Amino acid sequence: MSPAGVVDLLVDGPWSHSLIAANGARFHVAECGATDDPLVLFLHGFPEFWWAWRHQLPVVAAAGYRAVAMDLRGYGASDKTPRGYDPYTAAADVSGVIRSLGATDAVLVGHGWGGFVGWSAAVLTPRQVRGLAAVSAPHPLLLTRSGQLKALTRSAFFQLPVLPERRLLAQDGIHIERLLRAWAAPGGAFPDAEASRRYRAALQVWPAPHCALEYHRWFARSRLRPDGRRYSARMRAPITVPVLQVHGAQDPAVSPTATTPPDLVTGPLRHEVITPAGHFPHEEAPDLFNSLILDWSTGIRRPA
Repeated sequence: MSPAGVVDLLVDGPWSHSLIAANGARFHVAECGATDDPLVLFLHGFPEFWWAWRHQLPVVAAAGYRAVAMDLRGYGASDKTPRGYDPYTAAADVSGVIRSLGATDAVLVGHGWGGFVGWSAAVLTPRQVRGLAAVSAPHPLLLTRSGQLKALTRSAFFQLPVLPERRLLAQDGIHIERLLRAWAAPGGAFPDAEASRRYRAALQVWPAPHCALEYHRWFARSRLRPDGRRYSARMRAPITVPVLQVHGAQDPAVSPTATTPPDLVTGPLRHEVITPAGHFPHEEAPDLFNSLILDWSTGIRRPA
């Protein structure tokens, strides 16, 4: 990785950076807060990396939490392994990172495909999940329903071999900026010049584009395979911890009206819509988003 790439991935700020071993790979994390405070683990979506949570890390830490944002496998400064982009491995990655951080459990805050991983971890590794905030991320079993088909058709191009990677790399990643603008609320300030530059640079580090697309490819291609059917069967198990679903009212990628059936979440379930935001409410309306997360997390804070 070039020095310029390192600068773009390990951004300076009120957080510390480290590499930790978990589930047979190394994961980059950025964190704020005391190590003995309750852990809140942030999971970014496509096409971002840990820096997507820059508005949340210091605020959540100031509220008395240990706020940690990780680069998912294949992204940012985390290992880019040849395989491991299925939800079973991703859930084990999250569980392993929690344990490697010295915690027994965590509140997960996941956006987009990071939310998909969060939902998966809440079912597949429930002992490590104390609560889940799923941002622009319906329950995985709802993604194939008619109201969410637009999210799948937008990623249909990603199923092709080679060509999607070439598009993400072309012209210094201009297609990444176009995706961010297309999925954000019209007329908003996101992405600004810095966000565009950093997200474009992060997916220029080969094989990051290929790894990022493998999450999408597994979900689409597993529909008719035994591993996909097993995953769907496992995900029918109810989630018993508190769940917060956050959507942007102007999200063109995922329907903001998606509601989770009560048989899939038997714990406290809360659904909130942030009006001025599109697909990236944590970046488009960070103050509103932070207030919402802190209000919700206060009710599930582990006793001292």
